[in-house]
Amino acid sequence: MQTTELSHNLQQLSERARSTTEFIQRLKGMSDKVNENCLEFESLVSAQCDALIAAIHARRAQLLECIRQDKDLRVRALKEQVATCTARLQHTTALLQFCIEALKETDSAAFLQVGSMLIGRVANTDHSWHKEWTAPRVSPHFDLTLDDKSVHRAIDQLNFIQMKPYKDGEERVPAAPAAPTIIPEECSAENNSVTVAWQPPPQSHVEGYVLELDDGNGGDFREVYCGIETICTVDGLHFHCMYNARVKAFNSTGEGEYSELIGLQTAEVAWFSFDPVLSGPGLHYSEDSLTVTGEGWEHRVALGSVGFSRGVHYWEFSIDKFDADTDPAFGIARIDVARDKMLGKDDKGWAMYIDRQRSWFQHAGGHEERVDGGISPGSTVGVLLDLDRHTLAFYVNEEPQGSVAFRDLYGVFYPAISINRGVSVSLHTAIDPPSDVEET
Repeated sequence: MQTTELSHNLQQLSERARSTTEFIQRLKGMSDKVNENCLEFESLVSAQCDALIAAIHARRAQLLECIRQDKDLRVRALKEQVATCTARLQHTTALLQFCIEALKETDSAAFLQVGSMLIGRVANTDHSWHKEWTAPRVSPHFDLTLDDKSVHRAIDQLNFIQMKPYKDGEERVPAAPAAPTIIPEECSAENNSVTVAWQPPPQSHVEGYVLELDDGNGGDFREVYCGIETICTVDGLHFHCMYNARVKAFNSTGEGEYSELIGLQTAEVAWFSFDPVLSGPGLHYSEDSLTVTGEGWEHRVALGSVGFSRGVHYWEFSIDKFDADTDPAFGIARIDVARDKMLGKDDKGWAMYIDRQRSWFQHAGGHEERVDGGISPGSTVGVLLDLDRHTLAFYVNEEPQGSVAFRDLYGVFYPAISINRGVSVSLHTAIDPPSDVEET
């Protein structure tokens, strides 16, 4: 009986040894499979990283092309200024030579016939010769910074996603969230701002949202907001543009799908007021910030509440109060313009300053193109900023004040004026330009 029992146990143990041997062979086979799958997975990850690197190289090429285009614009503007300065220099040199020959004239009667005309011509030329001809109209520096924060954040979040079902006791990694739902009735557009609202995706673990807008002209999307809020207002957009918006959620696993697009139309024409916060001290504003009055003897700059970088924009100032012996300046400025001097005295302002009889165009401390015709209480001064053609022109009482004042205007510009004691003006926006603008 013991022999039979031992034989039976040995048979069972032998079966277990055989099954264990087979299991070991399967494990060895799985090791080979792991190595094979690892190589395949490494190749896949390498291919995905290579695709990301290729996308970065492609984007780098696009950014470099934008820089080259900006360079070409600056070089062309400098060449145009060189041609203009050369022509002006030739004209002045010819006038100098003619005047020298006139001074050599021995016939006093003949000299008296042209003397007064030459004096006026030389004085007028000397008056119009200014720093504009010795200062570049464009800066050689590129005031741009590559915004790579979102890219670095995406690289830091680059990780693997668990695609297999979890077993009991395993730590669960949350799945990528579903797409949020935009709420159309809570979205709106006002002036050059848009507001987008959305609902969180159902049954999803969400750590934040990314809101993207296109360029208002059917171009690429760019990130304008990243955070946990479900509503966002984006300011400083272009006027008269249709912006498409989309939003996606993200968590530690990755980013989810985009929501459906929603289109929001900004205002066709710009309406704005003075911005006391952006403007210089020493000015008094009305309650609605549409009227400004000078308080001190020195000029102070007042800026509008919006900046323009695209489109055609026209606004007017009505002269409520205007004493003699003062010359307000009207025009545009960069956000960092000097607030404690007349508009146009530095290279951040482009202006027309005007008195009761005449006006001049002024930029970077130099003035040119004297134009007859001044202002008085009740007059209007119009400013036409055409960023499609990159020009600035002025109107007095709806009539052109000289020709185009400034060209080659690129960037963001704010409506601006500079006034001092004895001047009070009111701002009028969202109006059509004079009827002859299209013909001009």
